[in-house]
Amino acid sequence: MSESSENETRTGDRAKASVTVKVGIDEAFRLFTEEIDQWWRRGLRYRVAGLRRGFLCIEPQVGGRLFESFEDELGDTRVIETGRVRIWEPPLRMVLEWRNANFALDERTEVEVCFEPAASGTLVSVTHRGWSRLRPDHPARHDLDPSAFVRATGLWWGELLSALRTHVASGTTKARVIHAQKYSAHS
Repeated sequence: MSESSENETRTGDRAKASVTVKVGIDEAFRLFTEEIDQWWRRGLRYRVAGLRRGFLCIEPQVGGRLFESFEDELGDTRVIETGRVRIWEPPLRMVLEWRNANFALDERTEVEVCFEPAASGTLVSVTHRGWSRLRPDHPARHDLDPSAFVRATGLWWGELLSALRTHVASGTTKARVIHAQKYSAHS
């Protein structure tokens, strides 16, 4: 680990997680971005909507939003923006400006997702940085010291990336389902 990386970890600035998925790099990028709602876990730990019906979406362009849309208790549609695409470089990388639901308007972190060819598919790596810009008692930190917070955030991303790997391995991706529907309609 470089001195720079070690200092970032020690100050609680950066969390990392990665997973290998058994598809090529183009497909890995597509599944991560286009099918995010299918693999991103549900529940309050992962979504503002919790278990309510709704969807999660990334608009595929610089300036595009990462948002969640769902119906609240009154049946009204709510849209919560969690991020904005800052860099869009398919199929290699995207960078999002990230805002937790409990962030003030001027509070932001950054999520970088990189896709690299690997012997058995594609290595998908997430680096979530910028946490040192938030005050030590920020609610997003859940009263954890910086190193415990970075570990917890890395594990959170690891759980999400494991869900991505499961989604890819299941063979039920949107493209495969659409292909199967077209094929069965012509048989």
